[in-house]
Amino acid sequence: MFKNIGIYIKEKAYQEIDNEALHSLISSLKNHTSQVFIEDDADYQNDSVTKLNYKEFVSKVDLIIVFGGDGTLLNSARKYLKNNIPILGINMGNVGFLTDVKTEDFESIIQDILNGKFEIEERNLVSASFLNETVYGLNEIVIHSGAYTQLMRYRLSVNDKVVYEQRSDGLIIATPTGSTAYALSAGGPIIHPSLDVWTILPMLPQSISSRPFVISSKEKVVIKLLKGPLEDAKICADGHDDIAVPYDEDIAITKMSNTLRLVHPIDNDFFEACREKLGWSLDISKNNH
Repeated sequence: MFKNIGIYIKEKAYQEIDNEALHSLISSLKNHTSQVFIEDDADYQNDSVTKLNYKEFVSKVDLIIVFGGDGTLLNSARKYLKNNIPILGINMGNVGFLTDVKTEDFESIIQDILNGKFEIEERNLVSASFLNETVYGLNEIVIHSGAYTQLMRYRLSVNDKVVYEQRSDGLIIATPTGSTAYALSAGGPIIHPSLDVWTILPMLPQSISSRPFVISSKEKVVIKLLKGPLEDAKICADGHDDIAVPYDEDIAITKMSNTLRLVHPIDNDFFEACREKLGWSLDISKNNH
């Protein structure tokens, strides 16, 4: 049961959220618990919410409620990942895959959750290690040439066996969470979040026979950078800043020991989000009229 509730709101741009609606949601939350906290460096102002510094915040709260979209939730997850605090996403924009609670359902769902009616889903993360550095992604790791419309050459190995050596704009290694993000735009499959796998997806490969494939995240995956148009290749995690990696280096892909812990209502439905977000129809016969 959750007693001390932390809130997280889109940083520096929370004005894009309906402020009146946000106040209303937090008032609803306060009807069910008096213990609501926010970090003292947050832009959001509400006298009914207690401000704490980062250290106090992460040691006190046992649930973080994120108000925003999937991007906001991912930012909060990266910030608090090492603290292992469960996160509940309240969608205040488009339908989200991670922020799956609609504002109109907030009152009833928060009451259920604070009464112990919830489930916690653990999402795996992917990490990439190279030189003396490690980066991790909740959605994906992207390795690319760093030059628009120019290919890089690399060798992909799984469990010390070469899968292929090829030329493409780059390579995406996506988690199931990321299968509905950038990897989906690149032609990858939708992976149910309960699966412990990665999608490995070449970006605009030179070979027309090259296809994405799905592999267990327990396997040992290594990408050997061979040659490209620039001095260095680039690596990017979850759309964050590119990091230069010299050619002739190995990038080792492994599963993070930490997980993203998402709180869901008992009746949470992943496929409902697919229907709404991706426009899947419930009645295909409507298209015939």
